[in-house]
Amino acid sequence: MPEVFDDVGHCVDAVLKRVGTRVVLAMPLGIGKPNPLANEFYRRARLDPAIDLTIVTALSLLKPAARSPLEGRLLTPLIERVFGSYVEPDYARAMHDDALPGNVRVIEFFLAPGAFLGSRQAQRHYLSANYTHVARAVLARGVNVIAHLVARRTVNGEMQLSFGSNPDVTVDLLPLIESERTPERDIVMVGETHAQMPFMTGRALVAPGRFDFLIDSARYDYDLFGPPNPPLGTVDHAIGVYASALVRDGGTLQVGIGEMGDSLVYALLLRHQQNAAWRSALAALGAPNAAALLAATGGEAPFASGLYACTEMFVDQLLELHRAGILRRRVYDSLLIERLLSSGSPGERLDEGTLGALAATGAGPVLSGAEFAELKAHGVFFLGPRGFYAALRELPEAERALFGMRGVAFVNQLYGADQELRILQRRAARFINTTMMVTLLGAAVSDQLETGEVVSGVGGQYNFVAMAHALPDARSILCVRATRTRGGRTTSNLLWSYGHATIPRHLRDIVVTEYGIADIRGRTDEETIAALLNVADSRFQEELLSRARAAGKIRADYRIPEAFRNNFPGRLELALGSHRRQGYFSEYPFGTDLTGDEIALARALKYLERRTGSALARLGTAAAALGARPAERHASALKRMELDTPRDFRERLLRRLVVLGLDAGAV
Repeated sequence: MPEVFDDVGHCVDAVLKRVGTRVVLAMPLGIGKPNPLANEFYRRARLDPAIDLTIVTALSLLKPAARSPLEGRLLTPLIERVFGSYVEPDYARAMHDDALPGNVRVIEFFLAPGAFLGSRQAQRHYLSANYTHVARAVLARGVNVIAHLVARRTVNGEMQLSFGSNPDVTVDLLPLIESERTPERDIVMVGETHAQMPFMTGRALVAPGRFDFLIDSARYDYDLFGPPNPPLGTVDHAIGVYASALVRDGGTLQVGIGEMGDSLVYALLLRHQQNAAWRSALAALGAPNAAALLAATGGEAPFASGLYACTEMFVDQLLELHRAGILRRRVYDSLLIERLLSSGSPGERLDEGTLGALAATGAGPVLSGAEFAELKAHGVFFLGPRGFYAALRELPEAERALFGMRGVAFVNQLYGADQELRILQRRAARFINTTMMVTLLGAAVSDQLETGEVVSGVGGQYNFVAMAHALPDARSILCVRATRTRGGRTTSNLLWSYGHATIPRHLRDIVVTEYGIADIRGRTDEETIAALLNVADSRFQEELLSRARAAGKIRADYRIPEAFRNNFPGRLELALGSHRRQGYFSEYPFGTDLTGDEIALARALKYLERRTGSALARLGTAAAALGARPAERHASALKRMELDTPRDFRERLLRRLVVLGLDAGAV
């Protein structure tokens, strides 16, 4: 059993006594980090230059920071309410500010999206790797301390521990640790219990004896990081509707993180629960030339057989799919059973009729003891709002067991001794992920800018795309917004070329934008260009076509078909407008921690941000604000911003800017 401490300082003392002053500390991504313990290691290194500290981790989560005085007025109370007592990792804040001391290095293999673009230390020490390669990289860097936040419970008087949110890489590391331990190299496992961490089963269960040290004290039970649901706009919803039509009933679902993942889940729920409304929205958006693809690849009916989710990120909306009866196709860690199910007999139900059908799959005629035991016996990490963690904690034990937490080596790839089993389980797989940009030749840019600046990381995207090409009847679906607007300037996310690619063009498959679906698997370069031009924003189509013509990649007389020349935002608003008036496709379909005033203020600040990208634009916006007149309808929001009674000219100007934004956002 591990040695138990009630103080992180005493635990760090014990670790340093074991491993010495050179510490290579590995921690899981997201909420699986024991931040109080990490902060104590960092504090010691900051105070003692003799300690050489390397931290290897990913997705270090910091609370949002205001970028302007106005944003600060909105965010400060919201952060206090939503994030509560969450303990930030101090090393991440220092890395963000380029303030890490010389004896501390932080190596991240996935950065919080966009959060560290301005950090030289984060950019220099970023490790580009598939998640499936991280365990290997951690061992090669000489890891000697592995620290993990764990859930704890007592059953029949015995302590049980769970990796909770993050079995991900740690599960893959465990079998390697013993072989790496030598008299010259000690590897210490440290756990920190947390009352809010949901106790998950499957591969998340870990024997207490695996840990050398355990920190167990209620004073370290801070609020887990619980970001509020992001708002979903028209573009997100349109992409979600298209992507949901590509999912086949009875198949497998992998979904990425963010707004487009949320919009996909909402559209799947709508397809299943309000099928007529979903069909109407799909028809209103229009999918010229995609009817054959949808019939062959996806479907328009509710989910009679249900889906199996094999996904790296267990987001809170997947729990909604489970509750709605969409995620209900069970898989079994049994080759015998999966062979039987793949044959179509005896269906999804396993009963006494199962034994009679086993012979056809190669079992028997007399079952061995191992085969009988196998029959009898019968997501990787999560992140979400506070309510999501509470819902997981409150699941009945039998229902909790349906969510089999696994390591990335299982979820993100087919390789392994059980490859046939993984293939059988993942039938009709749809790997649906988000990308930032797509070139007209089919390459996708998801993690990094061509300057070399890392936005997030490769994560598992490459693995999932490659898996889609390896599995029979599987498809990779990359979702991308057709445009982006920054500093008041709108540009296309479909480009002729780009100086970096996360997914090479030879792995191109399906691309979805708010304007439709481009099936580019097995297409020539000319066919690929034509298909992607059809889903580009019409403001940029001709320029992109000219680039392709100049490169000799498309015939000189090619014209974009008329059916695809109305790809404008206004068409989307019109297509979904009547559905919105009926209550569908709202901004927060899964609820929000924000009040009505905060939602309106967030829209107002986004409006102002779009119109202050240059000195000239700021002057114009300030001039427009001088004509904005506060009214009774603004009173509550202005009070929330503490601008109801401005004290000086600056606050009077801020007040009028907010009024300008509120009026614009309400239109």
